[in-house]
Amino acid sequence: MQIDAVDQRIIALLVADARASYADIGTRVSLSAPAVKRRVDRLRSAGVIRGFTAVVDPAAVGWTTEAFVELFCAGRTTPAQIGAAARRHPEVVGAYTVSGEADALVHLRAADISHLEEALERLRAESFVTSSRSTIVLSRLVESPGVGPSGG
Repeated sequence: MQIDAVDQRIIALLVADARASYADIGTRVSLSAPAVKRRVDRLRSAGVIRGFTAVVDPAAVGWTTEAFVELFCAGRTTPAQIGAAARRHPEVVGAYTVSGEADALVHLRAADISHLEEALERLRAESFVTSSRSTIVLSRLVESPGVGPSGG
């Protein structure tokens, strides 16, 4: 699928505010609301836009403690196995296969250190995990929902 500069701008505007109306977006990209809707529908049907979501402030719901956990896995553990295990834990907000010594990197968010420790222990109990290395986040410096350099 070809994505032109207007599509990229529409995507960036939706990333910044998924509730923006087609008319508002159209004003910013010099298209009519129906033209914006057609482009968004095309982007959705092609799988470029996979959905719309609410971004919740973790502090507002009390989950302010977070860590990144490197997982070291046994033998031929597949990315699918790691992903399935990560989805079983509500504290997991992201999981990635990575290069380097570790097999995966998991982002955990919890209410406090005790909750984080319990979540970490459950994650480490997965049958394929041989060891882990954790880094607790002290402060967030940059956080962007963007998709690239012009993502906002």
